[in-house]
Amino acid sequence: MEWQVVLDSLPLYVGGLRTTLVLLGISLASSFVLAVPLAVARVSPRFWVSRPVWFFTYVLRGTPLLVQLFIIYHGLAQFEAVRESVAWVLLKNAWFCAWLAFTLNSTAYTTEIFAGALKATSVGEIEAARSYGLHGIKLYTQILLPSALRRALPQYSNEVVGLMHATAIASTVTLVDITRVARDVNATYLLVTESFGVAAVIYFVLTFSLVGLFKLLERRFLRHLQPQKNLPVPR
Repeated sequence: MEWQVVLDSLPLYVGGLRTTLVLLGISLASSFVLAVPLAVARVSPRFWVSRPVWFFTYVLRGTPLLVQLFIIYHGLAQFEAVRESVAWVLLKNAWFCAWLAFTLNSTAYTTEIFAGALKATSVGEIEAARSYGLHGIKLYTQILLPSALRRALPQYSNEVVGLMHATAIASTVTLVDITRVARDVNATYLLVTESFGVAAVIYFVLTFSLVGLFKLLERRFLRHLQPQKNLPVPR
C-alpha cells in the first residue's frame, strides 16, 4: 500500500465527498416532496388520478438510472428545439441533469413505498379517525400520512442507501464525486487498490452512518410496533 499517495489524495476525496452528499441531499429532499402527493394520488380510487402515477413509476422503475441520466444529459441535447428553448440553460448543466435524473428515479421508488404504506393502513385506524370527524385533507395530514411515513421507514431507508450508492454514476456526466476522484487518482498513479480502496471505505462509512440514523428513527417512531418485553404469561 502506498500510504503517501492516499494521504496526498485525501483533499480530493473530501471534495468528491462534498459533491456526493450535496447531490444526495438535494435529490432526496426533492423526491420526498414529490413522492408524498404522488403516493396519495397513487392510492386514489379514481382511475384518472391513480393511473398516470402508476405509469410514471412503472416506466422509471423499469429502466436503469444510468440510461435515464444519459437520456437527460446527452439525449435531449440532440434535439434542436431543446437547445433553442429556455430549458437549455438548465439542461446543459451537468449538475441540473444529475439532480433531475436522481430525483425522478427516487420519486418513482419512494412513491410506491409510501403508497404501499398507505394501503397497509388498517380499516380500524381509518374508522377511528372518521369517528372523530376527520375527513379529506385532515384525515390524510393528521392520521394517514404520519402513520404511513412511520411504517415506511425501513423500506425508505433502503431507498436512501441505494440512491447514495447510485450517485457513483454521476461521474459519467462530468461531476467530480467520490468515484470520479478515485478514477482520477488511479489514472495518475496507476494504483487501483489505493484509489478505489479509499472510495470503498468512504462509501462504507456513509452506508453505516445512514443505516444507523434510520435505526434510531425506527426505534423512535416505530416503538409501538416493537414486541413488548416482560409481559405477563397467561395461565
